Amino acid sequence: MMIIMKANATPQQVEGVITSIKEAGLNVHLSQGVEATIIGAIGETHNIPLERFESLDGVDLVQRITQPYKLASRQFHPENTILGIDGFTVGGDEIAVIAGPCAVEGRSQILETAQAVKEAGASALRGGVFKPRTSPYAFQGLGEEGLELLAEAREKTGLSIVVEIMSQVQLDVMVKYVDVFQIGARNMQNFNLLRAIGETRTAVLLKRGLSASIEELLMSAEYILAGGNNRVMLCERGIRTFETSTRNTTDINAVPVLKNLTHLPVILDPSHSTGHANYVTAVARAAIAAGADGLIVEVHPDPAKAVSDGKQSLKPEAFAAMVKQVGQIAQVMGRRLAVAQGEYTKQGWA
Repeated sequence: MMIIMKANATPQQVEGVITSIKEAGLNVHLSQGVEATIIGAIGETHNIPLERFESLDGVDLVQRITQPYKLASRQFHPENTILGIDGFTVGGDEIAVIAGPCAVEGRSQILETAQAVKEAGASALRGGVFKPRTSPYAFQGLGEEGLELLAEAREKTGLSIVVEIMSQVQLDVMVKYVDVFQIGARNMQNFNLLRAIGETRTAVLLKRGLSASIEELLMSAEYILAGGNNRVMLCERGIRTFETSTRNTTDINAVPVLKNLTHLPVILDPSHSTGHANYVTAVARAAIAAGADGLIVEVHPDPAKAVSDGKQSLKPEAFAAMVKQVGQIAQVMGRRLAVAQGEYTKQGWA
């Protein structure tokens, strides 16, 4: 339920509405903009009449939110959410490009890659340290050692770091290092993890599950938002279909559909959605043309020797060429590439 306050509503009237919502057993989400104050009454509201809140002082309009996802709905939050990640923004006119290897393999590999993607125009560095592998015998990641290497790469390049979290038990150690949590496709409906992430204020990149519908993706985002963490980005990374010529099937439709349904930024992963380095640039171009707010791309200095996902990883020179092309498309769309402006030291962001 969405309660829109009058333009001249006083702080006391806003607080009175909040109290009434809590007395009804509902949670409160307060959005105070320049032009309007909107109060969300979150929970089971179908048996609560609108009149209960319409008669309160300062209330202009009460509406039900028809979608099952409330806080993620554009009906509740009509304007695009613009997330401030350290050094750049996501969700406005800027196009974010997140790049790096599937897995952090060692110091020289991650530092070389970080420098290369920085020079090519990336705004953030990705790298896996806890790897969800199909085989239990495959490389599982470097763990905290990998986080320390990513932190060193951040210090040297100024790039924010994006790292996948697999379990809430990893949260305490990862929150000390990570700028953006990535929730992988296999964990999209790991609701305990989503709740735990919702209690943090660290930005989140939530990937769509292998066979998940768009509504299921938005409902997973709702778990994080309901916990109080509104720094959420959605990621289309391809879905599983009958087609076998690519690793997954890129649902390019998901970009405009999500932009219509939700205010949250939308990122596309052309690496996992194709599984082939030869197709990554083409799908990246399509994503920006379709309205995506950014890309997350796998880059490795020597893909043939990568411990994971080498087949879909771009070499640094191919990544640089891709960035130039998507930058040109961004300009046609009236947008621009995000450029990391921050400087990171051991004391934090400057």
